[in-house]
Amino acid sequence: MNKETMRFWILISIVAISGFSQGMLLPLIAIIFESDGISSSLNGLNATGLYIGILLISPFMEYPLRKYGYKPVIILGGLLVVLSLILFPVWKSFWFWFFLRLLIGIGDHALHFGTQTWITSFSPENKRGRNISLYGLFFGVGFAVGPLMAPLVKINETLPFIISSILCLIAWLFLFTLKNDYPEQSIEINSFKETMKRFSTAAKYGWVAFLPALGYGFLEASLNGSFPIYGLRIGLEVSSVSLLLTSFAIGGIVFQLPLGIMSDKYGRRNILMGVLFIGFISFIAASLLEESVIALTVCLFIAGMVVGSTFSLGITYMADLMPKNLLPTGNLLCGVAFSVGSLIGPYFGGLFIQFFKSISFFNIISVMLLIIFLAVTFFGDKQTVFEKSQSF
Repeated sequence: MNKETMRFWILISIVAISGFSQGMLLPLIAIIFESDGISSSLNGLNATGLYIGILLISPFMEYPLRKYGYKPVIILGGLLVVLSLILFPVWKSFWFWFFLRLLIGIGDHALHFGTQTWITSFSPENKRGRNISLYGLFFGVGFAVGPLMAPLVKINETLPFIISSILCLIAWLFLFTLKNDYPEQSIEINSFKETMKRFSTAAKYGWVAFLPALGYGFLEASLNGSFPIYGLRIGLEVSSVSLLLTSFAIGGIVFQLPLGIMSDKYGRRNILMGVLFIGFISFIAASLLEESVIALTVCLFIAGMVVGSTFSLGITYMADLMPKNLLPTGNLLCGVAFSVGSLIGPYFGGLFIQFFKSISFFNIISVMLLIIFLAVTFFGDKQTVFEKSQSF
């Protein structure tokens, strides 16, 4: 195995462990707080710490990446995650755990920003979709396996935190075997104002590519945060709700790689339009078939097959649109878009359930997918940004 291949597999393995820790923390802390009698609203507030951390650190991530390279940023992010996981058992406090989740958000964002940018930078265009789909696949598998740690809380409340911190530490140590590399440079970023200007320039060229990431954040967070409430209100059993969410997750995992390869062959925009439209139809069908658990399972599995890859497809689409010197900024803004979607998804989902009781919850997701589909269709035609950005 050559060095480039080894680097790729180490990076996506790190992402898998990161997904594992995130997937574990969401249900684990919710279960612990619920058993302690903490209200569902405060429980939900605590979960936002991770996304708030991502948003807070985003404007300050690009400068250290360009100055020190990919490896130090990923190592620092991984170390922050490991230390935070170790500290959870030290003091059981609502606000202390909120602070630790905020630190994990910062660490995970550094880790993902570094790995995403590195992979999109060294991947040839004809394999970029495949590589980023494997990135999304490994994160998805880790995220899906993470909740399996939650039952260990019955043995010992600290056990899941200890196991996940050990796994993260082992994966983190492999980073030291990598040779550092730097993103393509154009101008020196030495002020916050210049960073904001760079954000504006990247958004001008690639804003359409950020919408799939925002949409996936909205979709994932509202499905996991709001749909269980809606499902119970329309008479579904808890086991049925779990089955439906699992079917969506499995669909997303199974078809990550095929869709990534197809995007290399047929074009990112074409595949994005296809998956967004099929996702729209799938959720419309789900809204009409709510009385049948089997039919809902099929609809959500098909939806997972297609829209489960919108985040990774969005990243590769962004990489197609951006000049190479703007790739770090574009990757950063994809992460910001995902975080914004993750923050507003449960809130708007909750409002929809509260005020539109006669309308299916799936309609809010289908409308969101339709809006993004129309934006990609009418505004997403690939432009020769390299020619447009010669003066940049």
